[in-house]
Amino acid sequence: MTLFLAKTLVNAGYEVKVITWTEDAHDEKLVFDVIRKPTFGRMLKEYYWSDIIIENNPVLRLSWPLFILKKPLIIVLHTWINRSDGSINWQDKLKNLWLKRASKVIVVSNALRQKCAPNALVIENPYRTGEFKILENIKRENDFVFLGRLVSDKGAHLAILAIQKLITLGYNTNLTIIGDGPEMENLKQMVNQGGLNKNVIFTGILKGMALVKMLNHYKYILVPSVWEEPFGLVALEGMACGCIPIVSDSGGLPDSVGKAGIVFERGNLNSLVNCIQDLLNNPYLQNKLRTAAENQLRNHDSAVIGEKYIEAINSVFKTR
Repeated sequence: MTLFLAKTLVNAGYEVKVITWTEDAHDEKLVFDVIRKPTFGRMLKEYYWSDIIIENNPVLRLSWPLFILKKPLIIVLHTWINRSDGSINWQDKLKNLWLKRASKVIVVSNALRQKCAPNALVIENPYRTGEFKILENIKRENDFVFLGRLVSDKGAHLAILAIQKLITLGYNTNLTIIGDGPEMENLKQMVNQGGLNKNVIFTGILKGMALVKMLNHYKYILVPSVWEEPFGLVALEGMACGCIPIVSDSGGLPDSVGKAGIVFERGNLNSLVNCIQDLLNNPYLQNKLRTAAENQLRNHDSAVIGEKYIEAINSVFKTR
């Protein structure tokens, strides 16, 4: 999102500098300056140079110059302001206070606005329009795909259990799991113990065109997160490649699929299986969802979302 925002602003005529604590690991030639791990003096200099500051999530160790310089601040909130277990520590309390300093707060889903910033502007995330798309001459012969980091919160285990239950109900179906993470071995053990080696395969991490081609082989993408997702970009990426998304009612996931996906009760295996059965047995519903996907994707086109950000940023200048 930082890359997307920076490019959007440059294309709109803004001069952009990005300050970050990350190492330089970017192969693409960038059209804006990147200042990595800045010194005290360099940060103060760049904040003084700027007309407006945009923070991708509240970043306390990058925010201090604004106590000295009264510059307009926009905070874009991409995730919850709390710990992974839902608790709030002193840092989270400071971040919530910092939101009140902002000239404008933007959140990426209605779920985030309701929980973290009731007065925020909602601008949902874009997907990479030029990259994720339906490709010609690829047969959509496979059923289900899961894409994501293999951690317990993402619910890959639920996807495996759903396939196992569908097989016992008489469905000849399959699942491909794309990604890697600490739960990989546990998930493979689940597949072995369930006798699902012919039905569930693991590809590891796929990126770029290899990922897009793989997604184009599937009819449905499963996003069974048991954690409340702030948005759910994976669902949009799968949709852009022609997959019907089946997502949990987790945080911003229903926002990401709109009327173009199926939503089941988070963490409930029976709800997931019932939703899948309803979809498999109803060609009319499948066609309806695929038709709705066109509008949902159009609303999350990079250019459309970019225009919304430019409008929001310009409104801060006009207010001043």
